[in-house]
Amino acid sequence: MALTLEQLNTAAGAVALLEGIYEHSPWIAQQALARRPFASLAQLKHAMATVVREATPDKQLALIRAHPELAGKAMVAKTLTAESAGEQSAAGLTQCTPEEFARIQQLNAAYNAKFGFPFILAVRGPRGSGLARARIIAAFERRLDNHPDFERAEALRNIHRIAELRLNDRFGHEPELGNLLWDWHEDLAQHSDPGFSQNGQLTVTYLTDAHRACAMAISGRMRECGFDEVEIDAVGNVVGRYHPVGPSTGSGRTGKTLLTGSHYDTVRNAGRYDGRLGIFTPMACVHALSRSGERLPFGIEVVAFSEEEGQRYRANFLASSALTGHFDAAWLDQKDADGVAMADAMRHAGLPGSMQAVAALRRDPSRYLGFVEVHIEQGPVLNELDLPLGIVTSINGSVRFTCEVTGMASHAGTTPMNRRRDAAAAVAELALYVEQRAARDGDSVGTIGMLSVPAGSVNVVPGRCQFSLDLRAPNDAQRDALVNDVLAELQAICARRGVRHTAEQNMRAAAAPSAPDWQQRWERAVETLGVPLYRMPSGAGHDAMKLHLVMPQAMLFVRGENAGISHNPLESTTSDDMQLAADAFLALLRQLAEEQSA
Repeated sequence: MALTLEQLNTAAGAVALLEGIYEHSPWIAQQALARRPFASLAQLKHAMATVVREATPDKQLALIRAHPELAGKAMVAKTLTAESAGEQSAAGLTQCTPEEFARIQQLNAAYNAKFGFPFILAVRGPRGSGLARARIIAAFERRLDNHPDFERAEALRNIHRIAELRLNDRFGHEPELGNLLWDWHEDLAQHSDPGFSQNGQLTVTYLTDAHRACAMAISGRMRECGFDEVEIDAVGNVVGRYHPVGPSTGSGRTGKTLLTGSHYDTVRNAGRYDGRLGIFTPMACVHALSRSGERLPFGIEVVAFSEEEGQRYRANFLASSALTGHFDAAWLDQKDADGVAMADAMRHAGLPGSMQAVAALRRDPSRYLGFVEVHIEQGPVLNELDLPLGIVTSINGSVRFTCEVTGMASHAGTTPMNRRRDAAAAVAELALYVEQRAARDGDSVGTIGMLSVPAGSVNVVPGRCQFSLDLRAPNDAQRDALVNDVLAELQAICARRGVRHTAEQNMRAAAAPSAPDWQQRWERAVETLGVPLYRMPSGAGHDAMKLHLVMPQAMLFVRGENAGISHNPLESTTSDDMQLAADAFLALLRQLAEEQSA
């Protein structure tokens, strides 16, 4: 029979009820139980993770070493705990081929020699249904290259995931909406552009066959969820509307509408969750509302934006720009790498391909309550803090430059060091300054992501160096101060070294602070789940930046696995964290319903 929180909160011998959750480490349950009562299972999970986080390094290391090797001696000798035995068996590690078993033993030996503790992996995986042996071996091989400090933290994160799944079993908890979200992401990831799909890579660029297949799949899923209206609009957005309670008035409905969504296009060789989590989470909530026959005093409009990444055309946020009235007519004439104009690509996809049709998509902000977006964090912060959700305070403003330093190419052997006009050395000096100057703010970031020496040679002092410059900060004033300092330093470096420079600005995006009342709604929603509030800026751009121009917006971040990596096939999150995101979204909807009914 499943354990209940009431039993745990009141039991005198509660430590025994949590036996085996953390391998051979009852001290974690003992200390966590001192924080009773727990209002939710999520709160209990976080309390236990916090105990580990606050423990000494020696106790953390002892916890890691309490775990058995995968397919190791304990499994062969059948001395695993019941929990570990079940997990390794479910992952198929008891049915390894001789070659797989030999490879795992080699990896175990190499891993222990490097790190001094066993390799820990939550073999039941992000959905809780188990990882294939090939994926387990691939994770083993990849993590063997990690720095020891990072790998120690990664081992602890996997231990917390193991504990989470064991607690789910103990309490009979099934993240139903989270599992649904997981499955939807997997299904949509089947569609990928040619040249990538054959290699098992996910790439979906604007208006390709795979892109249109995604639009059809999302629209079909919206209908299954119970949306009242579903359409694909003139720029390829998939729009689903769930009507409010009450009779229609003319062509409209009573009450305003909450706008939400994110993008379904991807970068090349992408992860599954960037953008798509912000589409599927509100869809899952509409699914839950529809199944229970519930209507709210406001409408819900979910937009799966067709383009955000700017991979095919240089027109980032073109899909959300159409809704805000900021779509540039010149974009329709832009050509992709194959010489196909955007308007022609639209018409090929069955869209009008005209500015008149695009302009008609502009939304009237007075009819909307605001815009909210759920997004995978795309960074390591929540993962490192053992927190499932984060409240976004602002989307960073950014400026990008294409730059070049010109010096004098000369013989590497015959030019004395004090006679050189080395363009690359000047840029290297700037790169170090950017790193130091951005760090001074605490939450600014600066990146030289592209750097090249045209016609460079191993025995030639670089005469030219081309580079990119990306500078971001949570507000425009802080960003502009960073930009001014970096450009001034570039000028000073070049003057001192006797080289010239150019810096062409090719993008400037204003910061998008979260609307205070909407940020507070997200905070109250997260508080209902029993997990701590954590406020953080977003360093990446999002569709919410465009909607911010015409209506209030606020975002919720969801923790990513694998150190929060994004724009990468390793991008991942768990069905449990997605469940919490859906629960928070539903809680936000309930708040709005109460406000609208008051």
